[in-house]
Amino acid sequence: MMTDWTAGYVADIGYTYGYYGELNPAHARLALLAAGYDLAPCRAVCELGFGQGVSANIHAAGQPETAYWATDFNSAQAGFAQMVAGASGANIHLFDQSFTEFCSRDDLPGFDYIGLHGIWSWISDENRAVIVDFIRRKLNVGGVAYLSYNTLPGWSPMVPMRHLLTEHAAIMSPPGQGIVARIDSAIAFAQKLMSLNPNYSRANPIVAERLNAIASQNRHYLAHEYFNRDWRPMPVAEMANWLEPAKLTFASSAHLMDHIDGVNLTNDQRDFLNAIPDTLFRETVRDYMVNQQFRRDYWVRGARRLSGLELLETLRRQRYVLAAPRKDISLKVKGALGEVEPTKAIYDPILDAFADHQPKSFGQLEQALKDKNINAAQLREAIIVLAGSGLIYPAQDDKQISRARPFSDRLNAHLIAKSRGGNDVNHLASPVTGGGVPVARFNQLFLLAKGAGRKTPAEWAQFAWSILAAQGQLIVKEGVTLDTPEENLQELTSQATAFSETQLPVLKALGVA
Repeated sequence: MMTDWTAGYVADIGYTYGYYGELNPAHARLALLAAGYDLAPCRAVCELGFGQGVSANIHAAGQPETAYWATDFNSAQAGFAQMVAGASGANIHLFDQSFTEFCSRDDLPGFDYIGLHGIWSWISDENRAVIVDFIRRKLNVGGVAYLSYNTLPGWSPMVPMRHLLTEHAAIMSPPGQGIVARIDSAIAFAQKLMSLNPNYSRANPIVAERLNAIASQNRHYLAHEYFNRDWRPMPVAEMANWLEPAKLTFASSAHLMDHIDGVNLTNDQRDFLNAIPDTLFRETVRDYMVNQQFRRDYWVRGARRLSGLELLETLRRQRYVLAAPRKDISLKVKGALGEVEPTKAIYDPILDAFADHQPKSFGQLEQALKDKNINAAQLREAIIVLAGSGLIYPAQDDKQISRARPFSDRLNAHLIAKSRGGNDVNHLASPVTGGGVPVARFNQLFLLAKGAGRKTPAEWAQFAWSILAAQGQLIVKEGVTLDTPEENLQELTSQATAFSETQLPVLKALGVA
């Protein structure tokens, strides 16, 4: 009898080439500091279910003193990830083993950090038990586990719709039809159903809106999000029950904006939550306040809160770097309550202090801003908001940056060369942050041109157009295809000029260019 090696997980279409910063130990440290915890230096990191391996490879290249171990049961994805790892030469060990196989290996070290992104909600209880046992045995005391998962109540209205989609794909699709065609047929059927105004849609008006949003999403993403055999949103308290045998305690959300109550909760809601003494029940109630759909959480083994003095001293040592052109920043923060514009009297001086794109420690910022009437609490909140908005990143020390640079350079050269054929990978490695930085395909092509000796934006544009034209690719601008070579070259020249003036200086400061 043949065994289903997929365990019900979609394997006939690859996962997306996304980068997930929450898997970065540097990001974890910032989120934990926001909650009053610290994370010791990570000497060994494990990622279970690495997808295409973009995050794992970027972090391994950016933090070469850390040993990375990871598995993904999909051999095609593992092959891509291993090829990328070979290009960087980083200390990373990648396998195509199932969780059961990998977690029973006898050559694995103890880990300071174990991460799973987009895995927990889409696997069987048997695999969840394997993972929990692995964390119990292999996560060091003081270590951190990161898990992201679909949760309630945010997913409640969509649970029946997801069931309908998967049932249609399984029952109504012709035999042998590929997963993309099955997805398209299922969505079209569901949209037709909703157009008939059934009682379900009247009772759950948000479903039609979400279904229309789904219809526009990447089919590779939808296949893995909705069409696996196993799929179960889980409240945070149930997650805690699962992780209890591994001696894990909930520490903080990995989503930094969750730490800012002012953009997520009304004053009355905050007072209501603050009256709840139990941490997990308070998290549960908060999920109802914000209608949480997807949780990204850090769990600590042997959690110990820092004292006030320890926290302040640790905060003051942490460095940050601006990751966007200062003049282009028009800061607006999104939370559960909508969009909020932070106080300019606080945020403008902080952003101005970062404007040279050199790493600054919290302590250095305090000194630079001492005449601006910005206290430590305000600075701390602003750092979280700016990092949560993707405008600043935690920065490594100079020795770490120096060690990471050759690995990041080799990795980026490989990824940039791949951009000639498509836009799959849109992040590059920064030795300054130890993590990924978004760089769109055309900007990668401009970097490739620059590396090939082209000196001006016009030359970069011509170089990029020669690559696109050879493949019969045309630029789509604002939904309109540019048909002539002149139009395409004009658009590329405009983009190359903007890139040279704004993003290139930032990428140089981050060690990407």
